[in-house]
Amino acid sequence: MGLFKHLAFAVSMAIPLTTLTLTCGTSLSVNAAEVSIYNHMATAQPIWAEHGMVSSQEALATQAGVEILKQGGNAVDAAVAVGFSLAVTLPRAGNIGGGGFMLVHLAEHNKTIAIDYREMAPAKAHKDIFLDEQGNPVKKLSREHGLAVGVPGTVMGMELALKKYGTMTMAQVTQPAISMAKNGIVVTPDLSASLTRLKKRLSQWPSSVEVFYKPDNSDYQQGEVLKQPALAHSLSLIAKHGSKGFYQGETAVKIVAAVKAAGGIMTLDDLKHYQAIERTPVSGQYRGYTVVSMPPPSSGGVHIIEMLNMLEQYPINQLGHNTAATLHLMTESMKRAYADRSEYLGDPDFTRVPVAALTNKDYAKNLAKNIVPNKTTPSSEIKPGNLAPYESDQTTHYSVVDKWGNAVSNTYTLNFSYGSGLVAKGTGILLNNEMDDFSAKPGTPNGFGLIGGEANAVEGKKRPLSSMSPTIVMKDGKPYIVTGSPGGSRIITTTLQVIMNVIDHNFNIAEATNAARIHHQWLPDVLQMEHTVNGDTRKLLEAKGHQINTSRAMGSTQSIMVTEQGVFGASDPRRSGSATLGY
Repeated sequence: MGLFKHLAFAVSMAIPLTTLTLTCGTSLSVNAAEVSIYNHMATAQPIWAEHGMVSSQEALATQAGVEILKQGGNAVDAAVAVGFSLAVTLPRAGNIGGGGFMLVHLAEHNKTIAIDYREMAPAKAHKDIFLDEQGNPVKKLSREHGLAVGVPGTVMGMELALKKYGTMTMAQVTQPAISMAKNGIVVTPDLSASLTRLKKRLSQWPSSVEVFYKPDNSDYQQGEVLKQPALAHSLSLIAKHGSKGFYQGETAVKIVAAVKAAGGIMTLDDLKHYQAIERTPVSGQYRGYTVVSMPPPSSGGVHIIEMLNMLEQYPINQLGHNTAATLHLMTESMKRAYADRSEYLGDPDFTRVPVAALTNKDYAKNLAKNIVPNKTTPSSEIKPGNLAPYESDQTTHYSVVDKWGNAVSNTYTLNFSYGSGLVAKGTGILLNNEMDDFSAKPGTPNGFGLIGGEANAVEGKKRPLSSMSPTIVMKDGKPYIVTGSPGGSRIITTTLQVIMNVIDHNFNIAEATNAARIHHQWLPDVLQMEHTVNGDTRKLLEAKGHQINTSRAMGSTQSIMVTEQGVFGASDPRRSGSATLGY
């Protein structure tokens, strides 16, 4: 809205004009009336908008989504536009050659749908595909090889969402991405550093060098223009033919040729028969709020709810934010949930996943009874199981809310940064290495010392287990918090902490985003924490028996809070280049 409308809004709400942050290029400051969101006690201020908002890890993609909202598109239209745009502007994680999960809340029907567009193993994949003659896992085969590439799901997932729940055409929502790929994007410091850092791995593939480095093999520098004409052509085929422009025809032929040349087994039939699946979200109650999240093959939603169920037994708000007492209880809950994750979680189309039992409040109460307030329980004494394999943290999340109350929470990935590193020649499309998320050899540690379980063993047409956790928290039946994060196995605990920071500690969404984070995943038995956690708190936790390691920054949440005073959002300051914008 215009400057004068902003001023009128501020005056009508009796808001001091000195503390307001606006979006869409307006630098004026306005405040919402809700004390818990904008006030002088707050240590971080969120972005405010009147109608709708997009929060993503890359500014140009965020702007593309907001423009779709301004044109009258709904949250799904904007979310699909952001998804395709990130494939151009954030190539290390945004993609059309990977997969992920989307939660869609439809305000008119008060219904939330989970769309599973996770990558799938090629039909010829089998349990021993990544083992050498001695039966030992070979990391390169599942990470930087044609065998590492799972059948991509992103294009099919975006099309399913758009056709069933959007209002615009594929041509309309792909236009921003096509334009940016064709005309070029200005290389940001983040993109420049990323391409330089990963040059050795990307340079294994001449087709990737052709896209991401200059003709003389030098690196793109900040401020220079990166054009991706082959990707623009691939996106144009999707704009014209929908998913058939990706899963059939010239793009499919080139993807299969690239995968096979790299030693893979993917076929045209694997691509042609891929399907995105609608699933029923998992949901639970936490202190009067409804938490809705992604079901298996994501493990995130189940275990966020399981941990919240345990933590609900304690007066977390009275114990205080990031105090030793609170962090101890959170850590003990994390260990118990991740132990369960290792044993029970997998693709629900291939293995029975006891979702109802794991999210049952009585089950959580029994687990909580075994938590000792002043002493950590060694992981060796917690129910043993087989931990899921290493997951890269090079995923990306974005959140969208529109003026009608619809909301989208979407997390998708190529797995490692730039996936397998392989661009399918002539397409500009980076291919995932998502097959590494399977257990290469159940019961045997991988290169990161983590052990994989039978429920997540490699099998043809199976989807690997994931931690991606797009989540929507409902208040009085309406979206209140829309959130999610990248971060591999730390996605689950990062999302948990954003929820707790708002509900238990009454933080605004920016404060909830900025606060220091911790993580424990049962094995290894180490409590990871960001360096900004108070030193005295750390000593108190060590006195309880916790082994603590200082971790690199955790996650990159992109979150939106919906209130009667408007829409508030925050992008995580832990990653550069992200943006939350509204209108």
